[in-house]
Amino acid sequence: MEEDGSPQTFKTLGLKEELVESCEILGWKAPTKIQIEAIPFALEVDFGYSKWSFTGKNFVLAIGVGKDVIGLAQTGSGKTGAFALPILQALLDAPQRLFACVLSPTRELAIQISEQFEALGSVIGVKCTVLVGGVDMTQQAISLGKRPHIVVGTPGRLLDHLTNTKGFSLRTIKYLVLDEADRLLNLEFEKAIDDILKVIPSERNTFLFSATMTKKVSKLQRACLRHPVKIEADTKYSTVDTLNQQYCFIPAKHKDCYLVYILNEKQNFTTMVFTRTCESTRLLSLLLRNIGMRAIPISGQMSQDKRLGALNRFKAGDCNILICTDVASRGLDIPSVDMVINYNIPTNSKDYVHRVGRTARAGRSGMAISLVNQYEVAWYMQIEQLIGKKLPKYPAEEAEVLVFFERTSDAKRIALAKIKESNGNKKRKKGGDDDDDDNEAEGFAVNTKKSFRKSKRR
Repeated sequence: MEEDGSPQTFKTLGLKEELVESCEILGWKAPTKIQIEAIPFALEVDFGYSKWSFTGKNFVLAIGVGKDVIGLAQTGSGKTGAFALPILQALLDAPQRLFACVLSPTRELAIQISEQFEALGSVIGVKCTVLVGGVDMTQQAISLGKRPHIVVGTPGRLLDHLTNTKGFSLRTIKYLVLDEADRLLNLEFEKAIDDILKVIPSERNTFLFSATMTKKVSKLQRACLRHPVKIEADTKYSTVDTLNQQYCFIPAKHKDCYLVYILNEKQNFTTMVFTRTCESTRLLSLLLRNIGMRAIPISGQMSQDKRLGALNRFKAGDCNILICTDVASRGLDIPSVDMVINYNIPTNSKDYVHRVGRTARAGRSGMAISLVNQYEVAWYMQIEQLIGKKLPKYPAEEAEVLVFFERTSDAKRIALAKIKESNGNKKRKKGGDDDDDDNEAEGFAVNTKKSFRKSKRR
């Protein structure tokens, strides 16, 4: 709210008409809490950092530099808009190619961020390039040769281009963004991040955003942020109030049966099911398709084309169940997701916050159900301690659930046989395609769908 009590708008936050118009086109009616708190600081100019710089021909006085921002907010709260809008406004004030670089821990999130930038910047003709693994580097190099305004990528692939792509550098960038900063500061990205920081200008704005922050953030803060503004739009590790969170304590041997029961009860829902391993995504998707459910897997072992294809099918409603690893837990904004199921409880309790954040986004309601077996109780208790609340039990009568046991067991047996056969074929052919599973599984599904429904009535 403003001082006079009227609600904040994108215009009152200080954004220019062109960007206000973009927000209206995208259906953003009002700024979210993190946007209200972060955008004014990100737009603010700190005149304490005015300095002379040499352009190659003469000296120019750069009057003021915007403030660095660390933003902590719940998943689905509009963090991308909180850093994209100030960058686009600065670009509008001082048009320049290779103006900003955004780093993301996953390929899918990088692509989504790029789409958001291009959508918000469509009225001013903003061009983005995405640099992620699993895609031909030559095509990406050609795109970089056209000198986009915004470069979005994963650390490893960006570093590959900085090292190997002739004529490409980030010496002129004015903004660096680390989205899902806590993940980017983990060991797997640490060396790449350090190498990137060495070859970009120190006189820049840096934004760090995440739903969960770690002590590593303070380490980076000391290294490359200048008097940053830290914004905590919500309490640490909180989940949104519109999310209905429940758990189901079950024997390990019946976990598949409970999953099928819940998905059948919520068969009109669009659901993401999180597992711990890539192999589990494939097995569960085959199992569910054998029963007649429209499931599709996504994991880090799939090629980039297949991952994008799976996401597009899920977004389009072609399949209403996405079986995924934590590769899909960060930042993905799929508004249609009604429910998240934790088939495996995450060993890192902070991953729970990111997983359940795939639903109940931007004020919508959603449901999250965790299937907890006897070996996962300690991990589940850590989650309740982290989010600061005891979750209610999901109402499921064991007798009703076990009606599905025989059909689920048959479907799993056939799925395992299919995987074994497919793995054997791959060894002989030295290659393979996980999507080959689709047709055979769907063929079995046609024959089993009726008997599955009959078993439900018994």
